Amino acid sequence: MVGGRLGSRLLVHAILIVGIAVMLTPIWLAFVVSTRPGSDFMTGDFPLWPGPDFVKNYRTALIDGQPGAGLQPVGHMLWNSLVMALVIAAGKIAISFISAFAIAWFRFPFRVAAFWIIFITLMLPVEVRILPTFAVTASLGLLNSYAGLTIPIIASATATFLFRQVFMTIPDELTEAARIDGAGPLRFLVDMVVPLSRTNVAALFIILFIYGWNQYLWPLLVTTEPGYETVVMGIQRLAQSASEGSPYWHLVMTTAILAMLPPIAIVLSMRKLFVRGLVETEK
Repeated sequence: MVGGRLGSRLLVHAILIVGIAVMLTPIWLAFVVSTRPGSDFMTGDFPLWPGPDFVKNYRTALIDGQPGAGLQPVGHMLWNSLVMALVIAAGKIAISFISAFAIAWFRFPFRVAAFWIIFITLMLPVEVRILPTFAVTASLGLLNSYAGLTIPIIASATATFLFRQVFMTIPDELTEAARIDGAGPLRFLVDMVVPLSRTNVAALFIILFIYGWNQYLWPLLVTTEPGYETVVMGIQRLAQSASEGSPYWHLVMTTAILAMLPPIAIVLSMRKLFVRGLVETEK
């Protein structure tokens, strides 16, 4: 019995180790490439250990840029991506939180219909909405601006649906008790709903932050000035230059490694709240 348990544990750990190795190997190889000269990979050799150009490559990517490859300093691109991801995540959560609370708390005509209209928008792919959204953004003069990068895609039917499902789990007794005590909707929202939803907000914030950070198509449409380019656009531009035969793969991988750091930092700093939000331990 004991031997069987030990064998199953060893098997599970072996599978986990293999899975971790499969996921981390591409990241390690990208890091190795980012520390070596670009000419090292034009000959077909692929070393497995870091090289001597770590400081040089990361300084070039972060501060100096590579005008020949069309690469602006990545530091400013990282800032643009950070602003975009934070505003999108915070805006989606704020709008969806209030919308879901209104649907779950108030009893008004066509309340269910309003919810389903919001929910149906999930069935519309991004490609269907992208041209009308761009036309409205251009007509409002929001091109080449942080407002244009964030406001047009700040609404979220997914977040509204998830928050509504969370609010539906709040006991009716708690709602009735708040009404008896004279708490209005705003007081109930601030004192009861927000604390109960803290872990769910954290979990959704991580998901929406990564969604905003990885945006490529929308920034590509609404930005024509280098000052508003995001780091994902920088990676694409560099990869295109490298695919044409220029020795820029080391800078491509350097930019890719830098682009991974902020999402990783967000996930690691909020991992406990993220897990608790997924299992709803506070309810």
